[in-house]
Amino acid sequence: MRAILLSETKTAPTLTELPLPAPGPGELAVAIAACGLNFADLLMIEGKYQDTPACPFVMGMELAGTVTAAGPGTTIAPGTRVAVFSGQGGLAEAGVFAEARCTPLPAAMSFEEAAAFQIAYGTSHVALSTRARLAPGETLVVLGAAGGVGLTAVEIGKRMGARVIALARGPEKLAVAQAAGADVLIDSETADLKAALKAAGGADVVYDALGGAVGEAGFAALKPGGRFLVIGFAAGAPPMLKLNHALVKNLEIHGLYWGGYLALDPRVLTASMAALFRWFAEGGLTPHISARFPLEQTAEALEMLRTRRSTGKVVVLTAPQAAAEAAAGR
Repeated sequence: MRAILLSETKTAPTLTELPLPAPGPGELAVAIAACGLNFADLLMIEGKYQDTPACPFVMGMELAGTVTAAGPGTTIAPGTRVAVFSGQGGLAEAGVFAEARCTPLPAAMSFEEAAAFQIAYGTSHVALSTRARLAPGETLVVLGAAGGVGLTAVEIGKRMGARVIALARGPEKLAVAQAAGADVLIDSETADLKAALKAAGGADVVYDALGGAVGEAGFAALKPGGRFLVIGFAAGAPPMLKLNHALVKNLEIHGLYWGGYLALDPRVLTASMAALFRWFAEGGLTPHISARFPLEQTAEALEMLRTRRSTGKVVVLTAPQAAAEAAAGR
């Protein structure tokens, strides 16, 4: 099988031919059709991600495909279409994964949509429901609202009944956030973001996927009793939050590492993904994929992510013909 291998950190991953092992107890072999890219993939290349596998490893944290063989003790049958949150191994034509990491797909969900779904929607749903306890009628500010996770936060926030203020860079990205349901649009290059956010009514919850100065402006715009969600640092650095403001205004600061719940409380992830798949089946969620690349163009796909030129998700089609046939027949 062909796969994108990271031989060592701080080097470029390469397209390599690797053998495919047979599934062992509790494992499934999967013919991979699509793999969603994440900001964490870039951090892994640099050796900066908190959960980087030991090198060498096949990159790609989340994927979708069809089970081709099942090891002893498994319950998902060959032929089943599945989404897999693997942490690695997705940027390949095939792979072997623990059954516990595999979820059968709703009939209406394509492989591309499934590959773009789990981490982004899962992060936003757990952050907004479990951590921030977002309530109907509250104001949610999403920083980086056109990005892979930010766009899902806009969509889920509206689904949960919030008024959503979206910050993104430039009119094109703001239009994408508006299409996802944002009520108020603010360009993240506005000179005084703190003033703009306060003029828009301030925030009960801030969802910060950017960090840096934008995150600091979002934190300053929180109302008393507000909640600040630390999601990521796509702008390059964590925000320097004024903890004296947290004290005086009774603010809450919540970190959210979605994959960490596999060890912390996997029931949270199971319940969250069940709710999200139900919402998708009801037509309430629409994964936004801005770019698709074949496996041999993974470097270009990662560069699009690195330079923040994408909106929503970037997906690598590891088996383009299989993905097209599955999408046409769903």
